[in-house]
Amino acid sequence: MAAWRTLGKSRRAPLSRAFSDCGCRLAPERGAECRDAAPGRASGFRPPSKSHRDWIGPPDKLSNLRPVHFYIPEDESAAEQKLRELRQETQEWNQRFWANQNVTFRKEKEEFIHSRLKAKGLGLRAESGQKVTLSAEEMADFYKEFLSKNFQKHMYYNRDWYRRNFTITFFMGRVALARLWSKLSPGRKTASR
Repeated sequence: MAAWRTLGKSRRAPLSRAFSDCGCRLAPERGAECRDAAPGRASGFRPPSKSHRDWIGPPDKLSNLRPVHFYIPEDESAAEQKLRELRQETQEWNQRFWANQNVTFRKEKEEFIHSRLKAKGLGLRAESGQKVTLSAEEMADFYKEFLSKNFQKHMYYNRDWYRRNFTITFFMGRVALARLWSKLSPGRKTASR
């Protein structure tokens, strides 16, 4: 198994059910392609029980994204839990989108190459056994067509990505302020972290 590595400080603020308190909702994924994407294959890896850090895993084979195993502190506050859960939900949403997008891209690319070679009267392999490829100019046609066809999907993805990241940042600020307030408040005991 490829090595996992730790992420940052021992206290990563959890962000998750962010919208439930403020009455906001994240936009759902667009189209069946997001719902039907390959399910995330969670690694069986678990960090050591004494670890106080988030762990980042090797890139996923379909999405090329690195999964994160989030640290859950024993004294996690409600705000920290919401932050962590929002981060986890965003990671899963992002994983589904890019896994599906990459699978679709590879499939359509192979179909394009096959159709162009067939139109030229060529097979996928030359007589010598080498794989036949198209020129960069010919492939540029495919890339342009693919981007045009998926423009709307990428526009929705970008909008939702920014919305999610803004919300995560907002809740990170709330958690940081809550921690600062608990340290500065007279008469309140602060939990050692």
